[in-house]
Amino acid sequence: MLLKINDLSGGYGSKKVLHHINISVHQGELVGLIGLNGAGKSTTIKHILGLLPVKSGEILINGVSLEQDEQMYRKQVAYIPEQPMLYEQLTLREHLRLMAQGYAVEEKQAQERIEHYAARLRMTKQLEWFPSVFSKGMKQKAMILCALITGSELLIVDEPFVGLDPLAIRELLTIFSELKADGKGILMSTHILETAERHCNRFILLNEGQIAAEGTTQELRQRYELSNGSLDDIYVAAIEEAER
Repeated sequence: MLLKINDLSGGYGSKKVLHHINISVHQGELVGLIGLNGAGKSTTIKHILGLLPVKSGEILINGVSLEQDEQMYRKQVAYIPEQPMLYEQLTLREHLRLMAQGYAVEEKQAQERIEHYAARLRMTKQLEWFPSVFSKGMKQKAMILCALITGSELLIVDEPFVGLDPLAIRELLTIFSELKADGKGILMSTHILETAERHCNRFILLNEGQIAAEGTTQELRQRYELSNGSLDDIYVAAIEEAER
């Protein structure tokens, strides 16, 4: 199992946001993390990335926790944030080379990945540009490229489609499919449920820091007796049940 979260509780300082959640992501799987604003999605992601201390429970990537081997743990996970974070003094190529060095990617392989993924996301011309002249979509593509360059086993994705044009969204989804076929795992938080329904293998529905439901689309339809229900219908039914 690639990612295993066991009985995790956590939050910010004395504020407890997550309550005994259990999440798994297997190799070759894209799991959708769904929930209202404030449901705990971002908090979960920050705990996986090691940005927040775990109050109780454990998080394992390929059987290794952050406490056991920080370098090995961090090398196995890459992150595409909702809000781009770029250095104004570095070109896109310099960002990508720096990211590759941080993940100990061999130089030749890093260069091949840079050229390959930049071309696919239509960012080859922008490799020598500085972020100050990027559009919002270009900044988002830059963050995607930074994550893809690492070759990490686990990809954590937070609202990846915000600011992307339809061609970029389609290409990114194709890349996700290729990563799955290569045995990588992806945990994706998104509010674009129609796209998630078509491409995710399973879903985890969070509500007020707890898991309201999880499973495939068909399993969730059966649970909520929605034989032809969309993920949007399932989501509404899960939240309404959790709030009763």
